[in-house]
Amino acid sequence: MIYQIYPRSFQDSNGDGIGDLGGIRQRIPYIAALGVDAIWISPFFRSPMKDFGYDVSDYRDVEPVFGTLDDFDAVIETAHAHGIRVMIDLVLSHTSDQHPWFDESRSSRTNAKSDWYVWADPRPDGTPPNNWLSIFGGSAWQWDSRREQYYLHNFLTSQPDLNLHSMEVQDALLDVVRFWLEKGCDGFRLDTINFYFHDKDLRDNPPLAPELRNANIAPSVNPYNHQEHLHSKNQPENLDFLRRVRAELDRYGAAAVGEVGDAQRGLQIMGQYTAGDELMQMCYAFEFLATDPLTAGRIAEVMTRVDEEASDGWACWAFSNHDVTRHTTRWNLTPAAQRMLCTLLMCLRGSVCLYQGEELGLPEAEVAFEDLQDPYGIQFWPEYKGRDGCRTPMPWEPSNQNAGFSSARPWLPVPIRHLHSTVAHQEDDRAAMLHHYRRAIALRHAHPPLAKGRHGGVRHDRDVVYFTRTHDGQEVFCAFNVSEEPAEFHLPPGTWTAIGEELGTATPAADGRVYLAPWQATLATRRAV
Repeated sequence: MIYQIYPRSFQDSNGDGIGDLGGIRQRIPYIAALGVDAIWISPFFRSPMKDFGYDVSDYRDVEPVFGTLDDFDAVIETAHAHGIRVMIDLVLSHTSDQHPWFDESRSSRTNAKSDWYVWADPRPDGTPPNNWLSIFGGSAWQWDSRREQYYLHNFLTSQPDLNLHSMEVQDALLDVVRFWLEKGCDGFRLDTINFYFHDKDLRDNPPLAPELRNANIAPSVNPYNHQEHLHSKNQPENLDFLRRVRAELDRYGAAAVGEVGDAQRGLQIMGQYTAGDELMQMCYAFEFLATDPLTAGRIAEVMTRVDEEASDGWACWAFSNHDVTRHTTRWNLTPAAQRMLCTLLMCLRGSVCLYQGEELGLPEAEVAFEDLQDPYGIQFWPEYKGRDGCRTPMPWEPSNQNAGFSSARPWLPVPIRHLHSTVAHQEDDRAAMLHHYRRAIALRHAHPPLAKGRHGGVRHDRDVVYFTRTHDGQEVFCAFNVSEEPAEFHLPPGTWTAIGEELGTATPAADGRVYLAPWQATLATRRAV
């Protein structure tokens, strides 16, 4: 169970309007009270902040706006004292164009780091070497007048891609991994893990049929969705590098969650990257971060595909994060739906990742164009408004318009709507969303099959999705009515004991029949048969 912290927006401890490591340390007791096992902290490394920390200029230091290395040490110490592990967001596929490595690499074609990034000559007509596209729009190639070559950037032009075909680059990145593990970090969320390698021959990507396009990775207005990204990512050489990363993790007893960014083959890649004991322990899946309505059929379809593509793998499921519209708004959920989907998330096979504010039921914020900070939103406004709406400050208490986040004006405004859903409000209301999340997390911890067990296949009967989780002689049956209409359902034959009543679940009758209200679950346990 992992809790994602977006540090700019979690808690400001020094009154500059931007969250920081000191603020995270201050709020560790709140996180511990949720019952989570670990925190994932989004990037806080030295950075010009063109992409808010995902453009790293120094892997071994903290951007001053977030604090210092001593502040990070204090976060580690405090988290560990509360029984919480610390995972950090490590960006290995690219750096900032202000990183010293890139400064040297672009200085000539013959310097010691000349091949540390992906450089290529233009076509005879001066155009980029191939048709690869950037996730942020336009060509994935940027001309550099010093080398008179193009460099690859899968994201912003200020985020040049590292060339992991170079063993020197791999060794340098593994040194970074060791640096943070030596500081006591318990693991990593590895950003864009399937972007590490590119096709050495720089072959063009083929077009993608319109019916196969989706917006899981990039908004629909982005031409990135018009290509099948066969050659710009997902290369087989990645597996050997991931084995090297895993060997370092194992030396320190650490773990990693790899983010797989692929709209068409995400689950297949997840299966490859988490198979066996030499690769990643988990991969972060995008299937439930999509805009597709979350129906019983959709849940069953995704989990069936996991069984087919990644039967030996392990997903890390999330409904919200710092890159997508908060799921409360994305799926237009009622409070009852939010509660039941929280319970569902705790019961799926795989790890779980919660995004800060999700436990408060926060909706997506409306951010005016003049307040936007996200380059993605500014680029595609107004058809796509970017990611700032899910990145607004955490509302702690309603004392002022800054919601207890900061004594200064926050870097993004706090929505008025969020002032009615603060932590302080919800702490005093036992029926509030915050307490439901705490109870759901506690349920997962109390029943090992929910956290560790296998499942016997996820199926659906009209609007009810159901499955069984089994571990160490215990079985838990789970059924969820994913609709606004009541439903009737029968448990499998046998003697079952209802659990989860504190979450508002329905209690089966003696004959196994259960009546599910709209957005209601039923959970029951027995010894495995």
